[in-house]
Amino acid sequence: MKVFIPGIDGYLGWPLALYLTSRGHEVQGADNMMRRAMVEQLGSHSAIPITEWEERRATFFEKFNRDIIRWHIDLKDFIPIYEALRAFKPDAIVHLGEIPSAPYSMIGPDEAAMTQVNNIIGSLNILYAMKEACPDAHLVKLGTMGEYGTPNMDIPEGYFEIEYRGRKDTLPFPRQPGSWYHLTKVHDTYNIMFACKVWELCSTDIMQGPVFGTRIDEMGDDARVATRLDFDECFGTVINRYCCEAVIGHPLTPFGQGHQTRGYIPLRDSMQCMTIAVENPPKKGEYRTFNQFEGIFDVTELAQRVKNAGKEIGLDIEVRNLENPRLELERHYYNPDRKNLVDLGYKPSITIEDELKIMLTDLLKHKDRILEKKEYLIPEIRWSGLHKRVGYLNHREQNT
Repeated sequence: MKVFIPGIDGYLGWPLALYLTSRGHEVQGADNMMRRAMVEQLGSHSAIPITEWEERRATFFEKFNRDIIRWHIDLKDFIPIYEALRAFKPDAIVHLGEIPSAPYSMIGPDEAAMTQVNNIIGSLNILYAMKEACPDAHLVKLGTMGEYGTPNMDIPEGYFEIEYRGRKDTLPFPRQPGSWYHLTKVHDTYNIMFACKVWELCSTDIMQGPVFGTRIDEMGDDARVATRLDFDECFGTVINRYCCEAVIGHPLTPFGQGHQTRGYIPLRDSMQCMTIAVENPPKKGEYRTFNQFEGIFDVTELAQRVKNAGKEIGLDIEVRNLENPRLELERHYYNPDRKNLVDLGYKPSITIEDELKIMLTDLLKHKDRILEKKEYLIPEIRWSGLHKRVGYLNHREQNT
């Protein structure tokens, strides 16, 4: 199959390109390197050094005897994405090209607008480009379990049956997003649903939990093909941030009471699940939803698991709760379904304990890089809008 990946240079996009190619698929992608620039502008960097694109491309050719083309495209511009899809004619598009940060979207009006415009307009342009250039392609769109929020009931995969005033119907499950970023994913969901209805496109909307991990097997020990791993408060997901705290001797920092519960998935299993979706497309005109996670944990349990994994490799780790910068329930019911991917063959490839030991071992090699930017481990962005770090105000002033 021919697979096009918007966001091919990112934390998920780059390993997915390796994973798909190792299985015989032909891959191209698009990326304007926004993630690299944003992390740098915020003052941080990836815990794991990553090579420039041209070196990635050369190493890719060395590994697979195949070139990989990256179109330098801003997805807010329709014509370039249309031209890329018309030239490549993909069988599937795995859309990872969005700003994936709730905290960034909550810094202020500039960041909220940037997140909303980039994500919603970019996805809308992809839909229009598909309609014109490759209407039979399958859109695999990365959403988030955060679209659902934390309702006091079980969470289905996208749709549920409801009876109201004596009448029954199957409707999209209510969305309760927790940030301007999560709202963009909700807008994407309804835009894609509508496009499948009126244009007979087909799509798999993946509601993915937070991803953790430093590597996939296809990388081997070749540092030239390593993927990034962010630990700053904007782009560092909770387990990745905990592991970076652990290797520098910093206390692990659950927010608030520490009982916020979500579904999590290792990087390698995220690759497996997205590939299963790509290789098992829906029928023309169909919109479907996969909830994508491996295990459900609260953030205190995660901290304890990181602590236990660290102890096995000689790390002495403390856990210290912080004031919660977010507005969210800290104790709640959480029971999402995860049936569609399992029915298609998904089986977890590694235990969380083994993955954590791999992560900690990998990150110990880059302890100095994390220490250099350790102040970015502590959240200063408040959902209330009252931010402590002056740098964020300076950042905004420099971009106005």
